[in-house]
Amino acid sequence: MISIFTAPKPFTNPHIAIIQRNAIRSWKAVGAEVILVGDDEGVAEAARDLDVIHKPEVVRNAYGTPKIDSIFALGREAASGEMLAYINTDVMLLPDFMDTAMRLAEQEKQFLIIGQRWDLDVRQELDFSDGWVDRLQKDIKTRARRHPRGGSDYFLFPRQVFTYIPPFAIGRAGWDNWMIYEARQRGWKVIDGSADINIIHQDHDYSHLPGGKPHYKLPESFENVKAGGGNRTIFTLDDCNYVLKEQKLERFPGSWKKFWREVEIIPLVRWHSSFFTNIFFALFHPKKAYREWRSQLSSRQA
Repeated sequence: MISIFTAPKPFTNPHIAIIQRNAIRSWKAVGAEVILVGDDEGVAEAARDLDVIHKPEVVRNAYGTPKIDSIFALGREAASGEMLAYINTDVMLLPDFMDTAMRLAEQEKQFLIIGQRWDLDVRQELDFSDGWVDRLQKDIKTRARRHPRGGSDYFLFPRQVFTYIPPFAIGRAGWDNWMIYEARQRGWKVIDGSADINIIHQDHDYSHLPGGKPHYKLPESFENVKAGGGNRTIFTLDDCNYVLKEQKLERFPGSWKKFWREVEIIPLVRWHSSFFTNIFFALFHPKKAYREWRSQLSSRQA
């Protein structure tokens, strides 16, 4: 059993409601247990209609945004599976997600799987009867666009890891990067599953966010980065140390860029030293370090 938990947006926007229902139906179609966390409008009704578990008692921050630590605690509490996954509620899955997860769980005990997504414009509720996998795979080939390697829309891991999560705000920048950093500094295998796992993100606007602004421009995103340990813990897919290819686990492909990045983060993920982390950052990024120093100096003088 793989248990997927998520914190949906309100089901008040017709398009958001459609893509969230599509995502949840796809998770059920691949055989996962599904848990919806939160008490936003329409979530309880969707959980009932789609016959999935509902945990409404989420804790919110001062802005009214659900907190990641609460979402993970409620999801873990309700989950039956030994494998857990947090997935954004606009993302559809195919059977390759389950197949890859189960095979890897037989080989490894502590790991995190993340990966790139496909972006697809979806405007109607989809049919998940016989042949749905072929239909979606055809859409990937003919209409979908490969998203850049920044950010993550799913996190797949064994139950025994990620038992502690800082009080991040959901739907804001920074917390997904911290997940990668945390796994690396704990010594778990961080695996890029992009080659084997095809996830489909359904396009949407930012009308659900305050002022319609992208999440990375909101104050909560800056607070997330601070809660996660600052800018040095902003890790990306390129900070994975393993990849999955045709169900085989391999070391992340070598390059000079990758080599020097691994050298740069040694003080952070191995020595756990903020002092040497900043020294190494200044050596590798002198202009950025200088700008940070000037900015901090100006803030103190103000």
